[in-house]
Amino acid sequence: MRKKIIITVIVIAIIILGILLNNKNIFSNAEESKSAQEETPIAQQNLTIDEKVDKIVASMSKTEKIGQMVMIGIQGTKVDDDSLYMLHQFHMGGVILFDRNMESPEQVKQLTSDLQTQSNEKVPLFIGVDEEGGDVVRMAEKLTPPPSQKEIGATGDTEQAKTWAIKTAKSLKEMGINVNFAPVADVGSNDNRSYSTDVNTVINFVKAATTGYQQENIIYSLKHFPGIGKGQVDSHVESSSINASKEVLMAEDILPFKTIINENKPEDYFILVSHLNYPALDEEYPASLSSKIMTDLLRNELGYKGIIITDDMEMGAVANHNDFKTVGVNAVKAGADIVLVCHEYQHEQDVYLGLLDAVDNGEISQQRIDESVKRIVKAKLLHLYQ
Repeated sequence: MRKKIIITVIVIAIIILGILLNNKNIFSNAEESKSAQEETPIAQQNLTIDEKVDKIVASMSKTEKIGQMVMIGIQGTKVDDDSLYMLHQFHMGGVILFDRNMESPEQVKQLTSDLQTQSNEKVPLFIGVDEEGGDVVRMAEKLTPPPSQKEIGATGDTEQAKTWAIKTAKSLKEMGINVNFAPVADVGSNDNRSYSTDVNTVINFVKAATTGYQQENIIYSLKHFPGIGKGQVDSHVESSSINASKEVLMAEDILPFKTIINENKPEDYFILVSHLNYPALDEEYPASLSSKIMTDLLRNELGYKGIIITDDMEMGAVANHNDFKTVGVNAVKAGADIVLVCHEYQHEQDVYLGLLDAVDNGEISQQRIDESVKRIVKAKLLHLYQ
């Protein structure tokens, strides 16, 4: 009898041990699966685009989020201690390149690769350039620059705009550049940067150019909202006003932007906002600091859901009248998603630190920051992972 009891106990013990070992394997497999999911970059996980965006943004610190909202210029043709400091200390989300950074296609490709490697952020950098054509090009002696938009418009052939956009996009992508600050959507500017003085011609050529950029999956940027074609003073130097009624602006200057907003995907492009004053739209502030223009008009009335970026905050039109620690704050409060600062490291730091202080003291809410960062991350997920 005692022997039977011992055997029964042993059998029960073996059964219990087997159950425990099996459960351990189940838990172990579950942990391994969870660990594998965590190790897989969010961008590659089997989630919807919006789920990826939410997950990435939720994983970001406050300082990382603010960095995504500042796009800067750097000095030199290589990543050096100063540019590393800007990337690592301030988590900058984008870099714009100028001729001072560009010697040859091979050198630029190495520079952009090093920038992406060194940024070490949760999403890649926007790396942009102004390659409009005509006088506004980079590395003209090493690349085949596009004709000016005025020259392309004068052909009467919209296919030319698409063809040049494709050529430009291909050459930029080959060098690691993922944003082109073009096409110019202004109607009838005094230089060669507009396709035409006729609004319908501008619309047709801008549409053709955006089709070319979309084909190559490069982000483009319509500029300079709400239109600087009627401007008489270069905003690089000083501020000026466009004294047209809202009805005229809507029927002419704003119409090319409205057309693209109605027809194109918002994640495919930025809208760059000018520093000019438009008294009919806002009697007090220039467009780049105006909630009436960026939020009420562009975001709400026209329905634009993509990224709003300011023109360079170091231009005289703004820099001569504002402090860098407050100008970025005012731009974001007015509706900008990205503040562009192209030249001086100290100014770039001041804009970042001003935004950080504004979030810390409650002047800008965390929700407001998240709105912009979600737009930025979504565009990066759709265009910068190839």
